[in-house]
Amino acid sequence: MAPELLGRLIDAACAAIDANAELLTRLDSAIGDGDHGHNMRRGFQEITAQREELVALPLAAALQKAGMALVMKVGGASGPLYGSLLMAMGKAADEAAVDPGGVATIWAAGIEAVKRRGKSEVGEKTMLDVLVPAQGALRAAVADGFARQAMIDQVRRAASDALAATAPMKATKGRAAYLGERSIGHLDPGAQSSALLIAAVCGVLEGKA
Repeated sequence: MAPELLGRLIDAACAAIDANAELLTRLDSAIGDGDHGHNMRRGFQEITAQREELVALPLAAALQKAGMALVMKVGGASGPLYGSLLMAMGKAADEAAVDPGGVATIWAAGIEAVKRRGKSEVGEKTMLDVLVPAQGALRAAVADGFARQAMIDQVRRAASDALAATAPMKATKGRAAYLGERSIGHLDPGAQSSALLIAAVCGVLEGKA
């Protein structure tokens, strides 16, 4: 991946988290510890601080380094989960081409790492409830031979729809699980941060960021 593109992806992801940190905190205050926005902002500020080092690296190494920054800087469950996502994607990127099919493969490796780390699956009101449908949308778009913009549109729409679908879910993992039925009616904050990051990447890839 060209350093210029990697830099724009980093900038867009970090800007999305920074601009929406208060939203993430409000969502987490309803069904969690109320620290998701603060923790994510701190982690992505660290990625911003390492930007020049990251863009000088191959994609695989950059993903692994960014993942480690999140593990070290983001508190709660989010740091280990997002860190595991990026580090596993980095390892997979060593062997996959950076084309849509390769990205789907790299993304799938990251998702499997999140499942293992969180001992969770789709349907438990977590970040997986956005990551899995969005990755599936990319995989389907590749299989169907969609053009680039159509792929981007499909992934963005899948992430948005999947985020909305977390509201009626009952949480069975994480802090929100303690609320039981009271978790119903609230968006999952981890799903929201995942949707924000996916939208940021889509914006860069279609030239809007």
